Amino acid sequence: MQKTYKYLLMGLCLLTAGACKKDWLERQPRTILLEEQVWNDPKQIVALLANFYDRLPTQTGLQDINDGADGRIAQWRDMANFDDAMWSGQSNEDGRNNIPAYGFDSWRLWNYSFIRDINLALDNIAQYAVKLTDEQKKQFTAELRFLRAYDYFELVKRMGGVPLVTQQLVYDYSGDATPLQVPRAKEEEVYDFIASEVDAIKDDLGNDGNVSRANKYTALALKSRAMLYAGSIAKYNNQMPAPISTPGGEVGIPASRATEYYTKALEASREIINSGVYTLYKVNPDPGENFYEAITKKSGNREVIFVKDFLTPQKRHWFSYDNIVRGIREDNLGSSSVTPSLNLVESYEYLDGSAGALKTRNADNSDYIYYTNIQDIFTNKDARLYGTVIYPGTTFKGLPVGIQAGVMAWNAGRNAYDVIEGSDLNTTYTDGKTLTGASGPHRSIQEVSNTGFYLRKYIDPGARTSTRGIQSDIWWVWFRLGEIYLNAGEAAFELGLTGEALTYINAIRERAGFGPNSLTTLTLARIQNERRVELAFENHRLWDLKRWRIADKLWNGNVGNPNAMIYALYPYRVVRPGDAARNGKYVFVKMIAPRFRAPRFFQLGNYYSSIDQAVINNNPKIVKNPFQ
Repeated sequence: MQKTYKYLLMGLCLLTAGACKKDWLERQPRTILLEEQVWNDPKQIVALLANFYDRLPTQTGLQDINDGADGRIAQWRDMANFDDAMWSGQSNEDGRNNIPAYGFDSWRLWNYSFIRDINLALDNIAQYAVKLTDEQKKQFTAELRFLRAYDYFELVKRMGGVPLVTQQLVYDYSGDATPLQVPRAKEEEVYDFIASEVDAIKDDLGNDGNVSRANKYTALALKSRAMLYAGSIAKYNNQMPAPISTPGGEVGIPASRATEYYTKALEASREIINSGVYTLYKVNPDPGENFYEAITKKSGNREVIFVKDFLTPQKRHWFSYDNIVRGIREDNLGSSSVTPSLNLVESYEYLDGSAGALKTRNADNSDYIYYTNIQDIFTNKDARLYGTVIYPGTTFKGLPVGIQAGVMAWNAGRNAYDVIEGSDLNTTYTDGKTLTGASGPHRSIQEVSNTGFYLRKYIDPGARTSTRGIQSDIWWVWFRLGEIYLNAGEAAFELGLTGEALTYINAIRERAGFGPNSLTTLTLARIQNERRVELAFENHRLWDLKRWRIADKLWNGNVGNPNAMIYALYPYRVVRPGDAARNGKYVFVKMIAPRFRAPRFFQLGNYYSSIDQAVINNNPKIVKNPFQ
């Protein structure tokens, strides 16, 4: 019967060929969207843009639930290994908690499939979008160009100069692939391209008030950051004993261009700051809670400029699940992966302006300092510490965190303390009181802090957000006004505008609890520390050290260099009956984190990531990076 139907249909077509051709052979498919349909439908274009925004390169811990355990754990190890933290999570190989030497392929990126897709989209809008208004075409085109400029920034900060491909590369099947082989641009040319793209598109972007799609100020924030990076490389790379460069300029920027780049960074920053569109978040009267909310609060937050948001149940992330404080985790399958270091904690100054080293021993080092309450050692610290790190004596989700390593029991026979630590967590000493807290720290147990600290920044305070069934929708902040103030302050300082620089830096410090005009003089080291404490765990630390050309000095692989090691702080309850001044008080011991086994070693070859050999094999015009 089916064969008979087919032959009848064919015969009908032969008799009525014109009708068949019109009505059947050229019938529009119902399940395939044609180019003309896609590029004339704003909803379809927005959906495509959403995919492109989701593909922007990140090096964060906030991955959606579809990325899989291996992918998210790899990202979080990066956060631990390249920021002021260490890995305290589960590991079958304890050596993976450290990276003795960073590989030359670390941070490598060569995502030209993304560039290709953006270029194709730009061509399709120009060719097919006949039903869009001029304003719609301008906005969508500007957004695509922003995404491309952002991606080129992610490429250049890792690789140096890369091929600047702004149109489709189409193979003509002639047997000659050389037209597709684009050489690397100079490093400065890529930064110049980013600046020129921002200038060209910023007024066409629209999306006013939107934080998950680019608007004018998002583009200016990109320019602010990128130009600051370029200025720093131009200045500090050329101050090295042997500047890192290639003969063709693929790596290295002339020192003569530093002032130009710093000026562009400052101008872009001023435009954002003076616009009145954004303000530093100052809603909560508690400065520590206020700083935490400045990053995590979505409603009424006018500090945030651009974010990667997680808005649907199908697109949430596991960051809180895998990094929640051990003692308050809501199931038994994850916690405590990325744990901040004592190094970072001591970077936060005291509010009187004194250095942030915690006071654990008396003046002549003959005895401990005894604290009545476990949190007293952190009294009068920069409020950003509280907003970033969970430390002993604080709470989270309204619950005490229970951070105590053990007890110091006085041994009269030895005239010294015996250090007693539990073999497990949440244990009790012979006096019926806590031995080791539910949140450690512990020297060897996994998924509990090895440093004595936990993350607060980016950890979701909502109920059940650290369970497998309910993931977090806390957003990842790409740009916020706090960074722009710091960019402006650094650029102004480098241009000799110290008064203006102090205005920006002091505004950031005042929010953290310091008095108005707390600084009257400024140094680069001071600016570097302000960035360290303000932007901790926001994916800045590594790139800042690289652009200032100090990563190889701080992380030099030397066990005697405290900057190359990760330090911990272990609190102990004192058991000393008969001594009212000491018994029941708390003392603290600083140490190298027990599971941190080797110093960080950043080599000169890490300033620019190596280019994969397969890329070079396919394109002989690609120049290798130095030390590759």
